[in-house]
Amino acid sequence: MADASLDQPGMTRTSPERREASAPDASGVGGEKLADGIRLGTLEVRLARSAEEIDWAQALRYRVFYEEMAAVPSPAMQARSRDFDDYDGVADHLLVIDHARGNGPDMVVGTYRLIRRPAAEKVGRFYSSDEYDIGRLASYPGEVLELGRSCVDAGYRSRGSMQLLWQGIAAYVFQHDIALMFGCASLPGTDPDALAEPLSYLYHHHLAPAELRATALPERFVSLNRMPKDQIDPRRALNILPPLIKGYLRLGGFIGDGAVIDHQFNTTDVCIVVKSDLITDKYAKHYERRSRDSQTG
Repeated sequence: MADASLDQPGMTRTSPERREASAPDASGVGGEKLADGIRLGTLEVRLARSAEEIDWAQALRYRVFYEEMAAVPSPAMQARSRDFDDYDGVADHLLVIDHARGNGPDMVVGTYRLIRRPAAEKVGRFYSSDEYDIGRLASYPGEVLELGRSCVDAGYRSRGSMQLLWQGIAAYVFQHDIALMFGCASLPGTDPDALAEPLSYLYHHHLAPAELRATALPERFVSLNRMPKDQIDPRRALNILPPLIKGYLRLGGFIGDGAVIDHQFNTTDVCIVVKSDLITDKYAKHYERRSRDSQTG
């Protein structure tokens, strides 16, 4: 869940020094249907194929999170100009590549980090568990996917780039039969009272049902319910929300109970939960249409 037209570049990172790793490997790289990539002009979306390409994604994350957003990196991250942690070595990394920018770090212009249960088990937990009790989500029947560490280069925050990222996510969800997606998304600022209307709007209109409801950890819990429902202007509240969160709501997404303040990144985080039915149905129709076209063309 990422956004930098997108006023915030996406799924919350939580403090990076909590789980640093010395270097990534490519053990999480895979995915047959994304192996050949999906093209749109000079842009392509696909999974990272090597540790080197993961390193390029980490370089983009560093530029956006720490240089653009002015988050505070750990000394190890600052020394390498890379954003990294233990999850990078076990996750799949979705990349948007611009082939017009040659072959190297600059060609990666967008990224999402994708973590399924087997990857989370290697680390011992899902990333979001630093902020939320996600027990109900982690134990959900069927495959689950945690989305995070997403960002897009400042020069590529167009509708086309974001649609390409979403096509990649849809292909991944379809391929792995993902039933549920979740992760954290950010609103700018750390004063929940200044965000009272959008937070209250999310609480009153999009709170997840009990069986899908993640809850902010007690020591980090900040109430979303800051205004009575009848005092909220839904149109105004939606306009305040970052585009990424609005995108998930359009997909039928829900919000967990409670926000979390991340002072390191100067954000207020919420937990997003999306059942994948709408995404997979849309992708399945697209995939079937492409198959028919290839057979008749």
